[in-house]
Amino acid sequence: MKQVKNILAFIGLMAVVSTLIFAVQSNEVDDKPELQEVETTESDKNVADTYQISAIEIPEDLNFAGEAVPQEDPEIMERVDREFLVNTYWQSNALLLMKRANKYFPIIEPILKKNGIPDDFKYLAVAESGLQNVVSPAGATGFWQIMRATGKEYGLEVNSNVDERYHVEKATQVACDYLNKWKNRFGSWTLTAAAYNAGPAGVQKYMDIQQVDDYYDLLLGQETGRYVFRILAIKEILSHPEKYGFQLDQDDMYEKVPTFTVEIDTAVSNWADFAEQYEINYKILKRHNPWLREPHLNNASRKKYTIEIPNKGYYRVGNVGK
Repeated sequence: MKQVKNILAFIGLMAVVSTLIFAVQSNEVDDKPELQEVETTESDKNVADTYQISAIEIPEDLNFAGEAVPQEDPEIMERVDREFLVNTYWQSNALLLMKRANKYFPIIEPILKKNGIPDDFKYLAVAESGLQNVVSPAGATGFWQIMRATGKEYGLEVNSNVDERYHVEKATQVACDYLNKWKNRFGSWTLTAAAYNAGPAGVQKYMDIQQVDDYYDLLLGQETGRYVFRILAIKEILSHPEKYGFQLDQDDMYEKVPTFTVEIDTAVSNWADFAEQYEINYKILKRHNPWLREPHLNNASRKKYTIEIPNKGYYRVGNVGK
């Protein structure tokens, strides 16, 4: 009997212990915080929510200088598409080209028109230099990338003292003379543009070997093979920037600073001293006259030069002469 009592007591004890354990576990579960839904913030969104990358719809009437692009040819259209994609999605460069074009196209356009050159050739200058006075590894210089020998052949002064390939107006005139010459030879503005890049002899060589007389039928080197297509893309994007997602106001554009001119026919010992007379500094003088290549002008022949001087009030010049 005593043994039975002990067993019953043990069972009762175990029941009490089990009840206590269950109660503790229940409290632990109740104490755990509830999972709450986290609200998505602006910074958590995907880039795709605000920036879309898509294929480019190519216009159906592409032409260069009025000469139609054979858009029914799939090989041609792949090359067109490449240049549209590269130049549309290289946004920083495209924006800079638009800003510079606003400043320099008004200088270039009337010279092209006066010489009977189609307006589309202003985009050739964009393709050549980005409308900057750059120098290529081969030595081609300025907006129109004119070689030293070509510049001299067409009447530009090119030496260590003065290099008129950096003179936008004079270099544009040389480009016009060159283009008209080779248009008369090739009979096509598109081939003339290709010849501007590769040289007339190079283009003629490929035409003779391949027995074709159309730019779009020629197999050319990488640079010249892309050249006209790049000009086509630049022309379209700069002509219709909003169509390709670019938003610019006139206030965003670069503007040409108003200037007046001064003629000299003597040597200039120091351009910094010359600039001081007009309350500007050497940097600003060179900005408006980049064809002056040294801090002085020899001018032993007493040639007449026209120097462009900015109107007062447009530049910060510091303490000139102090």
